[in-house]
Amino acid sequence: MSSITVLVDGQSREVDSGSDGFGLFTDKTVVAQRVNGELRDLAHKLQQSDVIEAVPMSTPDGLNILRHSAAHVLAQAVQSINPDAKLGIGPPITDGFYYDFDVQEPFTPEAMKSLEKAMERIIRSGQRFVRRVTDDASASIELANEPYKIELIGLKGNAEAVGEGSAEVGAGELTIYDNIDPQSGEVMWSDLCRGPHLPNTRMIGNGFALTRVAAAYWRGNEKNKQLQRIYGTAWPSKDELRAHQERLEEAARRDHRKLGQELDLFSFPEEIGSGLAVFHPKGGIIRRVMEDYSRNRHEEAGYDFVYSPHITKSNLFEQSGHLAWYADGMFPPMRMDEEVDENGVVRKQGQDYYLKPMNCPFHILIFKSQARSYRDLPLRMFEFGSVYRYEKSGVLHGLTRVRGMTQDDAHLFVTPDNMEEELTKVLGFVLGLLRDYGLNDFYLELSTKEEGNPKFVGDPAVWERATETLQKVANASGLELVPDPGGAAFYGPKISVQARDAIGRTWQMSTIQLDFNLPERFDLEFAAADGSKQRPVMIHRALFGSIERFFGVLTEHYAGIFPPWLAPVQVVGIPVADEFSPYLHEIAARLKKAGVRVTVDDSDDRMQKKIRNHTKDKVPFMLIAGGDDRDAGAVSFRFRDGTQENAIAVDVAVDRILKAIADKVQV
Repeated sequence: MSSITVLVDGQSREVDSGSDGFGLFTDKTVVAQRVNGELRDLAHKLQQSDVIEAVPMSTPDGLNILRHSAAHVLAQAVQSINPDAKLGIGPPITDGFYYDFDVQEPFTPEAMKSLEKAMERIIRSGQRFVRRVTDDASASIELANEPYKIELIGLKGNAEAVGEGSAEVGAGELTIYDNIDPQSGEVMWSDLCRGPHLPNTRMIGNGFALTRVAAAYWRGNEKNKQLQRIYGTAWPSKDELRAHQERLEEAARRDHRKLGQELDLFSFPEEIGSGLAVFHPKGGIIRRVMEDYSRNRHEEAGYDFVYSPHITKSNLFEQSGHLAWYADGMFPPMRMDEEVDENGVVRKQGQDYYLKPMNCPFHILIFKSQARSYRDLPLRMFEFGSVYRYEKSGVLHGLTRVRGMTQDDAHLFVTPDNMEEELTKVLGFVLGLLRDYGLNDFYLELSTKEEGNPKFVGDPAVWERATETLQKVANASGLELVPDPGGAAFYGPKISVQARDAIGRTWQMSTIQLDFNLPERFDLEFAAADGSKQRPVMIHRALFGSIERFFGVLTEHYAGIFPPWLAPVQVVGIPVADEFSPYLHEIAARLKKAGVRVTVDDSDDRMQKKIRNHTKDKVPFMLIAGGDDRDAGAVSFRFRDGTQENAIAVDVAVDRILKAIADKVQV
């Protein structure tokens, strides 16, 4: 038999012609192979000079393959119980998978249990996933009873229209995966799919679970039929599944929507509308403290505060490009200023006004309001600007995905010569401020343009220069840098600061975007040192993303146990009996004079109930006083974890509270 030479994990190897990945990799943890940069099944036949890498199940690609294979088994289980169920799509997602079904009756909890049992039977049978190449006509005949698959076949090659259906069809050849019984060779089930998949169902093991059911519009369009979406998760082992479930339970305990209600921080009144939050007094205190600290830090760093209106005429967003590239994310226009005479004849044409989705065009107009010199730059503008974005109802999620928000938005206008220096300062400023709020574990993401995508406007050479500059600044920070191809804004590349919270989840925080295009669209210029007119470079920077989202992230990061400097009530005085209340009020007055948010509980509740109530409210410091304390000029410190320190002198107690607040430490 003839042989071929291939490169396997960096090593040259000579193998028999017709060899596949099964012959190359004997390690059972390898579930697929990457051949010349493309993910392939282990059954894929190798060619001369192929460059091959092993794909273990524990890698991100390996986990996606595991979860996609589990989604197929779920769909097979559904149709084994309900043959009339029509198949939507079933892609892998973060930590799991889902599959959409068109069924007459919604899935019940009892049905979910039955489906898990059916999946277990399919998994134990060890059915082989076998790839089969087909064509549009043949696939349309074979899948004639699957209308959603037929629709996907018609969209093949249109990545934007297919969306998450790209797991089923792509720009290349059309394929179907057959699940084949290892004993009889019979095809047990088939599905339109690009793959790759695990070699067989047995490799899914017992580290899977179905998690919930939700309604979902076909292809995410509310004009389409609503389907039933079953979510699940899959992991290489039962232990990893349990660890994931424990993380989910902890995340549920930290859910800012639940804590916001329990701690009386914010709400979403139905009368106002979806995705529009109101902050209650306690939440308002936290938000004000967050904003005040940010405002002070910005002033120290040389930023100028500006303000802009909530609406504008459409021509501003036409010039900026937002209407061309971001219209779907904007609220519909308001037609205003039209004048009509008594006969209905229009005497003056009206104009369209839009709620602003971005602040940047307004800041550009402030820059243009007067002649600028190189001596004025860098010009750093900052605004707590309210913006409005038309998010679909299905993606709204508490404070982290809203329709009305306040961005801590900055736009910096710099000369090309000091662009890199200013970017370095901005990144350092961002990381320092996030650390002050208690986030310390970061990595960076560099979002770049996708070649050939008309969404990205501007000169390719300018894009290349901007990308190189951002990459240089990011690398100099010493943080891990992860590429995000195609994730740039339409006008320029960006660095995103990704922060891990207390339970290891990643949140996108600050974004820093470099923009050569908007200064050109608005014909911005400054007088250079030699007297010539030059174009400034614009840096877009949102530090929190939005106040609302950052509030939600911090609530979950701290599980509602805010450090004293952020806590809405920092100290509560609890008298052992009513006669000791005046003594605690004297201490409270002293703390209040020092700026501490303090109250004394003079309610009729017994002392133990007061302690329980304020522990539940997660107050950092409870000061308890009785007769011995009053006589000694002391208090007892009670903390949120139930610990207590007795006979603390009042002066010491006050100093300790003030120091904890000033140092922004957790207690």
